[in-house]
Amino acid sequence: MIKMTSDDTTTAEVTAEVTAEVTTSVWATGQQQSRVQRRGRYVPESMRHPGKMLPSIAAHAVGTYTGQGELVVDPMCGIGTTLVEAAHLGRHAAGVEYEERWARLAVANLAHAKKQGAPGFGRVVAGDARNIARLLPDLAGRAALVLTSPPYGAATHGHIRSTRDTGEPGVRKWNHEYSADRGNLALQQLPALLEGFGRILAGCVELLRPGGVVAITVRPYRVRGELVDLPGHVQQVAKEAGLVFADRIVCLLCGLGDGRLLNRASFFQLYEARKAWVRGLPIHAVAHEDLLIFRKVAMPVGSRKLKDLQREPTPPPPQSGSGFRDDRELK
Repeated sequence: MIKMTSDDTTTAEVTAEVTAEVTTSVWATGQQQSRVQRRGRYVPESMRHPGKMLPSIAAHAVGTYTGQGELVVDPMCGIGTTLVEAAHLGRHAAGVEYEERWARLAVANLAHAKKQGAPGFGRVVAGDARNIARLLPDLAGRAALVLTSPPYGAATHGHIRSTRDTGEPGVRKWNHEYSADRGNLALQQLPALLEGFGRILAGCVELLRPGGVVAITVRPYRVRGELVDLPGHVQQVAKEAGLVFADRIVCLLCGLGDGRLLNRASFFQLYEARKAWVRGLPIHAVAHEDLLIFRKVAMPVGSRKLKDLQREPTPPPPQSGSGFRDDRELK
């Protein structure tokens, strides 16, 4: 038992059966680079994680879809970006993370937020989020928002040093792998990844209060040059989990300034785009992520707008349960 405590481009069309009003918005979430957004707000070791959610996206989502004192859940919380931003905004948060090393970093980041005066608190469970309803049984029907993101395969761009940086041939790459555990969804092929993510969403539905919101950050990615419409796949598995599509937000990864876009693309995005142009394929680096918004049906679809769903603040998780727990203590 382990215990620690701490106080770019394609999206599927909206299906015809969804009659709720759907709007598209753009959030300027890329005004600062990711490392600038994290500097001083997260422990330095957080940069080791290969697929961190952009803090500004998490903060915008929490601020838009929840109120003071409400509960936010991230079933694949990584180093705790969702939880930290929720705590700073006076919300309470609970996260599940498959990898113990990332779960411990999430706890460290929550402790750091508390030291900085964050009024909310959080808890982290190291376990398999495909069983999230069992991992967080006391939170059933209490979450105002589930905010998360699926992995984009076994590895990401991570950190690199190119010949331009080192003067030596080749590219050095590190902090680009999620895990060596084959049970991690990040290491699964697309069908298994989607099946597992669907199970996670179905479990999250049990945690949501009536009218609660699920927000998923996701973008297309390429496998051997072929574009995978992950947003479209996610929309389908969310529907199968019993969620209703409500909105799509364009979260900019680029910056806006002086009448032009400020490039935030990674080295490998630019490298692959340039190679494709040489081959006559005019592909572009990704400049945004989709934030897909779903809700748990609380009333006939279309009877009220999502933004009008107002509820009494949900009581926070009990303080005695905050902190870090390894799933092994549940067995």
